[in-house]
Amino acid sequence: VQLVESGGGLVHPGGSLRLSCAASGFIFSSYGMSWYRQVPGKVRELVASISSTGSSTNYVGSVKGRFTISRDNAKSTVYLRMNSLKPEDTAVYYCTAYIRRSDYWGQGTQVTVSS
Repeated sequence: VQLVESGGGLVHPGGSLRLSCAASGFIFSSYGMSWYRQVPGKVRELVASISSTGSSTNYVGSVKGRFTISRDNAKSTVYLRMNSLKPEDTAVYYCTAYIRRSDYWGQGTQVTVSS
């Protein structure tokens, strides 16, 4: 199983980014996917989840209405569109999959929101 995130960077408050996570090594279309984020010294936080078909999504309250999780099963890729970014969104963002009772994580991508 391999999960490779991309798309992070430095953005001004109010700006947007789209994170991508390319998955391989498993049947992508059979599993739900999630995005987490972590700030040094703080607990890792579940940001958004999406079902295997993409028909169901969930978000943490602080990002509802600003972030959108989506997936393209043909490309084995999950996305996180982030709009109206705030300084408190600054974190390392991780793509995750729970497969056969094991958690798999990507290497993470840094998102920094600062003026």
